[in-house]
Amino acid sequence: MTSEKETNSSLLKSRLETLEKSGIKLYLNGLPSTTEYIVKKCVNEDTVYMPDYVTDEEGKVKEIRYDRISFH
Repeated sequence: MTSEKETNSSLLKSRLETLEKSGIKLYLNGLPSTTEYIVKKCVNEDTVYMPDYVTDEEGKVKEIRYDRISFH
């Protein structure tokens, strides 16, 4: 039986790998990153990360920036 965390990890990894292969740059907390590292941080930590989709002049996604969200 697959846990929800494993399912989320697998879905995020698959999606990011596809985007990364199509040339979209990935960032985590302002630094260049990889699919594997983002999945590890976003799924396995008890922290919330929010993706920000950065587009070019034509509206095509060129970067996805994951930033840690802190609640005060």
